[in-house]
Amino acid sequence: MQFRANWGVSMSSLLLATQLAMATEIPAALPRATPESQGLSSSGISRLVERLDREIDHLHSLMLLRNGHVVAEGWWAPYAADRPHMMYSLSKSWTSTAIGLLVAEGRISIHDPVTQFFPEAVPADASDNLRAMRVRDLLAMSTGQRAEEVDKLAFTRVETTPETFFRLAVDHKPGTLFVYNTPATYMLSAILQRVTGQTLTEYLTPRLYEPLGIGVPEWLRDSRGVDLGGVGLNLRTEDVAKFGQLYLQRGEWQGRRLLPAEWVDLATSKQASNGSDPESEWDQGYGFQFWRCRHGAYRGDGAFGQYCIVMPDERTVIAITGGVTDMGAVMDVLWQELRPNLRAAALREDANAHAALGRQLAGLVMPLPVGDAVPNGDWLGKAFRLESNLGGWETIRVTETAIEAEISGLRHTWPIQNAGWTDAGIVVGEASSVAAAWANDHTLRITRIRHLTPYSQYVTVEFGEGTVVVTAKDNVGFIPSEFRAVGR
Repeated sequence: MQFRANWGVSMSSLLLATQLAMATEIPAALPRATPESQGLSSSGISRLVERLDREIDHLHSLMLLRNGHVVAEGWWAPYAADRPHMMYSLSKSWTSTAIGLLVAEGRISIHDPVTQFFPEAVPADASDNLRAMRVRDLLAMSTGQRAEEVDKLAFTRVETTPETFFRLAVDHKPGTLFVYNTPATYMLSAILQRVTGQTLTEYLTPRLYEPLGIGVPEWLRDSRGVDLGGVGLNLRTEDVAKFGQLYLQRGEWQGRRLLPAEWVDLATSKQASNGSDPESEWDQGYGFQFWRCRHGAYRGDGAFGQYCIVMPDERTVIAITGGVTDMGAVMDVLWQELRPNLRAAALREDANAHAALGRQLAGLVMPLPVGDAVPNGDWLGKAFRLESNLGGWETIRVTETAIEAEISGLRHTWPIQNAGWTDAGIVVGEASSVAAAWANDHTLRITRIRHLTPYSQYVTVEFGEGTVVVTAKDNVGFIPSEFRAVGR
């Protein structure tokens, strides 16, 4: 479909003028309502939260919207509503949205060849398949490149650039093969910057961020100053919820149009086939940087449990952040517990159930290390220097009630208590919280939460005769994160 021809200059001019006029109008947070007023039972949501808390290993936040109202929200302490969180590949859906706006403004077409934007980077011997690759093939992750070629750029230190992207073999006709392709999304960001002279962040600020009232989020850039596009966006949970609600409303926000409805329909419908398993959430079809889901839903998602799930038929949006190992399990619980709880009309208010749900949501907390033993040994209060390790731990000194550690050249002091999480300040460049407990008289368990990321570090400190052994492991990760270090 050639949107540039269909919408015309008058439509794109009106859309842009409306967005720019709204740039200084920062609306309030999403409206809140009782679940019952929006056709859900508080007790049903309580069962959903209980299962997520019990069965899913590392959820960080949950926000549930019905009819544009937040009916439930919770953060597993020490995660909090005002802290941004890494989105990983959920960033891709925002990049797609920027491309939709660029198309609406008549500045590109989804049928434009990719090579036309970077003629200086096209190899002299470029294949016919590469020259046939279009913007829509980047959007639908159907560039014709093979997974083993894409992975050379996606998960190594090699920087993705138009030059490196064009050097990848295009063995299949574009549009015929779905391969998950983060470099393709980077190319969308690079195209937008080449056409507009602005980064994704600069372009989206007056058109999306400010109208939605989410401020200007951080988006990581490469050395050329290009927002990464496929990853690197950091958002609060409510920012994600607003984005989902905008899509549920087919691009309208508070009675004004931010995004053409035609683009919403196109981006969230099946544009590429990615499998045939009816029970798999990754085999339902792929849109323009959105996944199709079972039960008529669609989503943007990111590694380790970042979700923006939209259920159009049920007028429902779910925003989740996490550090989970099984993303499908989260959606299984949602379908099993949430869908049967959705009603078309309002329910009778249930003050007791609503109050109980509020207490449950307010009391969510990440698992704490367990133990209340009394330490005993001549190592108490002694400083140990650790051998070189991946975690950057250099020295450690432990008393009955405190930990003193030097990590990557910075000294930290943390209490040992069973009362909950303690603000650990900035550790290795990240805001952190720590909890610690004595498992026995010579073994200390430490958990460190990194607020911006999906990662938690689980540390065990075992004291022996004149030595200490520190072992650590992250909950999730793309590369091995474990280390073991001996100190003397």
